[in-house]
Amino acid sequence: MRESYREELDDINACLVGMANSVGSAMSTATTALLDADVALADLVIAGDRRIDAVRESIEERCFTLLARQQPVATDLRAITTAMRIVADLERMGDLAEHIAKVARMRFPEHAVPQEVRPIFLEAGHVAESLVAKAGTVIAKRDVETAIELEAEDDVMDQLHKSMFRELLSEDWPHGIEAAIDVTLLGRYYERFADHAVSVARRVIYLVTGERPLSTPAETH
Repeated sequence: MRESYREELDDINACLVGMANSVGSAMSTATTALLDADVALADLVIAGDRRIDAVRESIEERCFTLLARQQPVATDLRAITTAMRIVADLERMGDLAEHIAKVARMRFPEHAVPQEVRPIFLEAGHVAESLVAKAGTVIAKRDVETAIELEAEDDVMDQLHKSMFRELLSEDWPHGIEAAIDVTLLGRYYERFADHAVSVARRVIYLVTGERPLSTPAETH
């Protein structure tokens, strides 16, 4: 019985890693859809979000079942409750990729992102993909060192977000209010995506060390 219980915990962790990979693919595709005004790719991301939601429901159900049947304590209880929080972060990251895809679809056949800020969004996409890839590694290996590195990389996303606002607030912004709103929302989606990746990393640090941060970035917004 105990062996099957450990196998179930290990499989839940593997499913979290797979979910992180799916979220990373969604963000990569959403960024390409946004920058290329590719409605077919946008539709792929939007449709794929339902699968990410279904994975969250499955993992949560399995966690609740373990809590009810096994009545875990100490480290095992921490592992299950952490998994439930991580899956919520990952599901939200999938939602944010979907939001980006929906902006691309809404503005098609036009580009939602003006030329002046395209390099910023291209870099934001790369940073977001790197963050979620590291989050997957952190989950898989319970790697505290990589988790700490991930927080430092989040600072890069924060700087990109500030760069977007500098462009918007410049006196010679030529694209009007609608484009400014799009850029503001899109910048927020990328920033929040990064915040949730940091939250995943901090939750793993708590799982490994038992030390809980005062708050996660995703909880303070």
